[in-house]
Amino acid sequence: MNIKFIGTGSGLTSLDRNHSSFLINSSDCKVLVDCGDGISKALLSQSVNFNTINSIIISHLHADHFAGLPSLLTQMKLNSRKEKLSIYIYKSDKEFLTQFIQHSYLFFDRLLFELNIIPFAEEEKIFLTDDFYFISKRNSHLDKYRKNKTSAALSYTSLSFLFLDNENSVIYTGDVGTDNDLFLFGDKVDWLITEITHISLAGIISLIEKKIANRIILTHLDRLSDKIILDLKKHFEIDFSNNNILIASDGFELNHYNSNCL
Repeated sequence: MNIKFIGTGSGLTSLDRNHSSFLINSSDCKVLVDCGDGISKALLSQSVNFNTINSIIISHLHADHFAGLPSLLTQMKLNSRKEKLSIYIYKSDKEFLTQFIQHSYLFFDRLLFELNIIPFAEEEKIFLTDDFYFISKRNSHLDKYRKNKTSAALSYTSLSFLFLDNENSVIYTGDVGTDNDLFLFGDKVDWLITEITHISLAGIISLIEKKIANRIILTHLDRLSDKIILDLKKHFEIDFSNNNILIASDGFELNHYNSNCL
């Protein structure tokens, strides 16, 4: 498995980091996880061919995680894509996403390629290839909206993921609501990718000390993250660049053979 970080920023738009997104390459399948505002330019800047992406998975419907989708589909069409594309979305959000795409004047019957929007449920094992699959679990990131009953039409679902293939196991926390969301999956994994915007310093320290992953990668970063990273370095008295805790940057690649930060 190879993971290329397309964007490592938070919801705060930055000139230094693209919005949160990464590309998993496994078993000849390229899966884009999240596609926030500016995803098309972010992919282009990292020399990723739009048409080589087989699938897209969306963790939740905050703009920095999905709002770049219409633009990306447009680029695929303009680049004469012919191969099928699958978009995986939580089951209660499928209808909204379908309308969102069509309201962007991207009509399915006018695309040059087959576009499938595939709904999935929590804890359902979804195979992307015969030996590459993911499982999702709901976290509490959007619970604050559910409690306020902002809209009955929304699912208020934000997901964390476990990805597995024949080489690696990977947890992606997605955006979380509390420190408890860091521990939704029980088994130890090779890599754990976590955002740090919505987590306390104590939560990150606890995650590291519990050693539930061989390597932890911190992402979803902004200017406010610098203090947290500095405090972590002081607490553990280590330089993350040569340790099992890595600070991701746009273009950072992680794979089975070499997982050093670029």
